[in-house]
Amino acid sequence: MNNGVTLSGSASGLSKETECTAKVLILEDEESIRSFVVVNLKRSGFQVVETDNGDDALRILRSDLSIDIALLDVMVPGIDGFEVCRQVREFNEKIGILFLTAKVQEQDKVMGLSLGADDHMGKPFSPAELMARVQSLLRRVRLVKMDASSADTFVSGPFELHPKSNQLFKLEQRIELTPTEFALIRFLMERRNVPVSRDELLDSIWGVNYVGDPKIVDVNIRRVRQKIEEDPSHPVYVEAIWGFGYMWKESTE
Repeated sequence: MNNGVTLSGSASGLSKETECTAKVLILEDEESIRSFVVVNLKRSGFQVVETDNGDDALRILRSDLSIDIALLDVMVPGIDGFEVCRQVREFNEKIGILFLTAKVQEQDKVMGLSLGADDHMGKPFSPAELMARVQSLLRRVRLVKMDASSADTFVSGPFELHPKSNQLFKLEQRIELTPTEFALIRFLMERRNVPVSRDELLDSIWGVNYVGDPKIVDVNIRRVRQKIEEDPSHPVYVEAIWGFGYMWKESTE
């Protein structure tokens, strides 16, 4: 290990496409856990960059924008995982961020998600659950990075959503979105004026095998409202359907 950082290659026998496009950074100071995660990622064909401290993690993420997903522990040497996440979101909205941490209290989950994380897993966790979460997040990341799509531009009131470039504009001003936020808005906007249940959102965006806290939907909705609504406490576009889910309300503004 060099300054707490190691680059590991992908497992043999995998396609060149997988090797070139799927790269994960793991920030974890417990070597046994980090090795466990690295082995499982490599077996699934990921390139892996590993580090045991927050300062190196942030430096790597600033210098290598080809990393698709960051797996972050919270309590690590240097700056903690929360601060890494916060700073990363200032310069990279497209990377997927998943917290792997023993801090599983409700306020810790909400803190991570509110800072821009896409998902949260408590320790201990199984290899199957880890890879299911990573693969689900990778699908969202790839959707955001995709340069081509057969879908047309979606227009709703002051908003234009461009699937081909994976961008959202409000009154011609671009709104920076994480992969999960973009997937969420696109899913709702495609079904404008149609209520969508939380379960449908979970299955479609986080995957049918998602076993985490379903409140992740509500946390991401709050984040989206903060970015697109004039007054997030009185939303106009993303409407809550009490006891059911959410709906993108068509606007004629």
